[in-house]
This record gives sequence, structure tokens and C-alpha cells, in this order.
Amino acid sequence: MRASGHSGAAAAGPDHAEAYRPRWRDRARQRGVTPTLWLAVPGVVFMVVFFVYPLGYGVGLSLQGADGWYSAYHDFFADRLVNNHGSRESILVTLELALAASIINVALAVPISYRMRRRVRAKRTIMAIVLVPMTLGTVFVASAMKEFLGPSGWLNRALLNTGVIDQPLQLVGNFTGVLLSLVFTGLPFAFLLMVGYTSGIDPSLEQAAAVCGARPAQRFWLVTFPLLLPGMTITFCLSFVLAFGVFPSATLVGNDAGPTRVLSKIAYTEYSYGHYPTASATAVVMAVVQLAVLGLVLWGRGLFHRGPTSGGKG
Repeated sequence: MRASGHSGAAAAGPDHAEAYRPRWRDRARQRGVTPTLWLAVPGVVFMVVFFVYPLGYGVGLSLQGADGWYSAYHDFFADRLVNNHGSRESILVTLELALAASIINVALAVPISYRMRRRVRAKRTIMAIVLVPMTLGTVFVASAMKEFLGPSGWLNRALLNTGVIDQPLQLVGNFTGVLLSLVFTGLPFAFLLMVGYTSGIDPSLEQAAAVCGARPAQRFWLVTFPLLLPGMTITFCLSFVLAFGVFPSATLVGNDAGPTRVLSKIAYTEYSYGHYPTASATAVVMAVVQLAVLGLVLWGRGLFHRGPTSGGKG
């Protein structure tokens, strides 16, 4: 009987242990691998295939110059590229265009979006008008601006016929034309971003400040502006990235000979001539400059405001 009892326990022992052995799903959960985490796998694969690998390949290609490592960067900063156009000056031109367009877009989007969060007559119509440029496309806008603002365009002909000016205004083929194009196409994007931030600010905060005796200017700068600052920072950064990679506007409305020869145009020209290392080096320089500006902006935002990023509405 004892033997049979031991044999029965031995037979039941493995099944009993197997029943309490944690399954692979339980072990995965204990290690933090949840079904929700698996949903991120397609996104990670997409980023690796279409961003990480091309980025690494481009950086590696920029180091394979004809005269050895870093020779492509040496050619870039020595202005030894196609047609001997200055590439160092193009960094400043691109920076000036992107910074000016971003500042103007944010400066125009903030008051419009701040006013639109209240009850406004024909609010939907106004928003539709502001968003129309986003549906047209950069190439269409640049081509239309060239026809409208050119020396023989509608605007100059109207001003000449009415005697307002004696010579046509130079609004295209220069810095002004490209900047106007960037503002026209970038303002709706900045407006959409700022509307989301301004609508999240609770109006009761300003009402409480008014009850405490704060004047309108004080209510804006002491209550509303700190809550708008995070949104303004993000809007500026995204607008800057979009404007820094300007290509159609600089080509159609600008002048490639120098005044508006931006970095993206240099990269395209080098690539079209088969100079892949210098084209990749130009793209790397663009990325480094953008990251430097964005880091500086975010660092400056941290110095001025470390509070909440929303107004607590809802």
C-alpha cells in the first residue's frame, strides 16, 4: 500500500507542478512585455526601416568623400561644390528664412487663435479662410505668387496704372518673395496648433485674476502667456523645421544665384550631379543646424517657464 501510495504521489506530482508552473504569457507580463507593448512593434519596425537605416546610411555616405574621410564636409565649408556657389553663406540664408518665417507665423497665429477661442461671428468661415492655403500646396502657392507679385504681375500693373509707383516692386526673385511664400503656407499650420493650446486654457483663470484686480495686460502676461508659452514653443519648433527644408518656394519665387540659395537646393544640386557624399554631407549639416536651434529654443523655454503645460480646462 505504501508503494502504491508513493507511486500515486509520484504520478500526480508532475501534473501538480505543471499546473502551477507559470505560463509564457505570465512570464512575459512579469518582465513588462504586455499585449499593449506588442502594438508598438509595427511602428518600431517602420522607424528602423524608413528612418534609422536611411539616416545611418546617409551619415556613412557623407564620410566617403573622394579625398578620404571628412573630405565632403571640407568641400562643403570650403565652398568647393557645383558651380562654386557659397555653401557657408547658404547656412545663414536658410537660417534667416526659417527663423523669420517661424517668428512671423507664431506672432500672427497667437492673437488669431486667442481671439477665436471665444464666441466670434462667422467663426467657421474665418477658420476655413485661414486654412485654405494648406489645401493648395507649396508649388501652387509659389507659382501663383510669382504671377501675382512679379514685375509684370497683377499687383505691379495695378499700382503702375494708378500712379502709386513709378517702377515695379521687387517682390519675387529675392528674400522677400520666399519669406512671403513661407508665411502664406506656414501660417495655417501654426494657427491649427495654437488653436488647440488656446482652447485648453480655462477662462475662469482670467476671471479670477480680474476679480483680484488685475488689468487686461496683467492678466495676459501673468496668467495667459505662461500657459501659452509651451504651445508657442512647440509651434515655433515645428514651423522652423518645415521652413528650414524649404525647396519649392526658394526655387520658384527665389533666386538660386545667391540671395535665396538654401541648403536643400545645394543638396539637390549635388545629388543631381552624382556627388552623393557632398549631398549627404549637406543633409547632415542641415540636421545638425536644426537640432542646435531646436535645442536652444527648448532650453530657453525651460528658463522662462517650468510650470504646467495646460490651463486645466476640462
